[in-house]
Amino acid sequence: MAVIARRAGVSKNTVSLALRHDPQIPATTRTRIEQLARELGYAKNPVVAQLMTELRKAHPAGYRRTFALLNANLDLRAFTRHPTIPAYVAGCRRRAALHGYKLDEFWLHDPGLYGEQLNRILRARGIRGIIVVGLMKENRLPPRFSVTWQHHAAVVAGVRTHEPTLSFACVDHHALVLEAMANARRLGYRRPALVLEESIDRLVEGRFSAGFSTGQQALAAADRLPRFHAVEAARTRPETFHAWFRRHRPDAIFTLHTVVREWLADLGVQAPRDLGLIQLERRRGCEDWTGMEQHNDLAGEAAVDMLVTLLHNNETGMPLFPRATLIGGSWMEGITADTVPAVAR
Repeated sequence: MAVIARRAGVSKNTVSLALRHDPQIPATTRTRIEQLARELGYAKNPVVAQLMTELRKAHPAGYRRTFALLNANLDLRAFTRHPTIPAYVAGCRRRAALHGYKLDEFWLHDPGLYGEQLNRILRARGIRGIIVVGLMKENRLPPRFSVTWQHHAAVVAGVRTHEPTLSFACVDHHALVLEAMANARRLGYRRPALVLEESIDRLVEGRFSAGFSTGQQALAAADRLPRFHAVEAARTRPETFHAWFRRHRPDAIFTLHTVVREWLADLGVQAPRDLGLIQLERRRGCEDWTGMEQHNDLAGEAAVDMLVTLLHNNETGMPLFPRATLIGGSWMEGITADTVPAVAR
């Protein structure tokens, strides 16, 4: 690095920043230094790189730059009052601070905000990286921001987007359901059913139902129950759920919807006395349920790590090959399902 600095007539710090594609270094200078590095056969020392990573963990960097944190939810205050989104935000903030970034927040559904205006704001603040959080109803971003994705590095936390498809970090929904199914079988449940609103399953491209269908292959054919997907309609007409339940009589229900507990109570059915009730996302409001912790805060952390890597590699604009980071879930005991395996009872 000292040789490159001497040849280029700059400091070693400038060389270091340039080889990390730091925007503080002019593009022409970065290009010149990168060319010299190639000519001199420079290669990063992986041992030193790992050491520097550990040092940054032990001594978080002071503020250097800023990322944009875009709230893509229809609710302006979703970052604080939504049952799920605050976990993503907490992970983003924690990881950004570790890397030495602060986060400036924007609401994508602000009627006065559009792509060119947002780009001007980001340029004025020196922001090159974007994290999108809060997509809960659909996975398509507002078209008026297409120019924004073209000029920045962007990563989505929570879902895979379309139009455009950006790199993303989220829970591995398919593996999550498979793990929940394995634990339900371990506890002795043999007729589980999935109660999930159709639009939520579509949001994650059917990975909840696909995981459940895969898990059902380990069950007897007569115990592979159909799912109930009309949850939103049943909020006004719960008798549709009641009729489905009476017909199929599952011994366990996998769901994301806390209202299921109320519908069962209307039938005189209690968990875990009469069936197991298993939450596929333990979150605010259902902390006592048995089920899966999705670790959405870790998805937020992973989104920040992905964004830092994109910027270090000078990768901006819509990716030709979007990347995905999938986070595994964890089974958590609660009061809505048996806690002792059937063979031990």
